[in-house]
Amino acid sequence: MTGELGKILVVDDEEVIRKLLQRTLEAAHYDVVTAASGEEALNKVSQLDFRVVLLDITMPGMSGMEVLQQLTANWPETPVVMVTALADAQTAVEAMKMGAYDYIVKPFDSPDLLQKMHRAME
Repeated sequence: MTGELGKILVVDDEEVIRKLLQRTLEAAHYDVVTAASGEEALNKVSQLDFRVVLLDITMPGMSGMEVLQQLTANWPETPVVMVTALADAQTAVEAMKMGAYDYIVKPFDSPDLLQKMHRAME
């Protein structure tokens, strides 16, 4: 039964990654909404309540770091978990200093992802 654990917003400009994250989280009974850009993500957060935002750091247009700044300023109670490539691990650490709850590295490990989602919701 999808949705019983809470609503998660998955933000990634790569459709393959968005769908993979969505399937993984829905299989673990989360309700998942996706966004392909920072602008779309902020629009959805302004309309719906999310337990966690899973946010890609590197996106064209509005970067994940820019989205993080707006999320922490306007929705400080919503935990943000950053998604990064291994080469961007330093950026993920910077994101945590800016208020991100945690980060995961692509390619991600499903048990690690699910554990971080669970912890972020607590």
